[in-house]
Amino acid sequence: MSNSIDNAFIQEYQTQVHIAYQRMGSKLSNTVRIKNDVKGASTVFQVVGKGTAGTKSRHGLVPTMDVNHQQ
Repeated sequence: MSNSIDNAFIQEYQTQVHIAYQRMGSKLSNTVRIKNDVKGASTVFQVVGKGTAGTKSRHGLVPTMDVNHQQ
């Protein structure tokens, strides 16, 4: 059993990982938000924080979650 890894094997593995990542990119594109027509060096996405769920009684009003928003 060899204790060293050949450089050709490392390059081949790295190439296969890059190809697999590029293939998965098309599958993951529907799960992220994309902003087009960005002017300048950066843009800001709004992030919705965690909310707290409350109990609702029968025929009662649904309590608000008071979710905080951040950039």
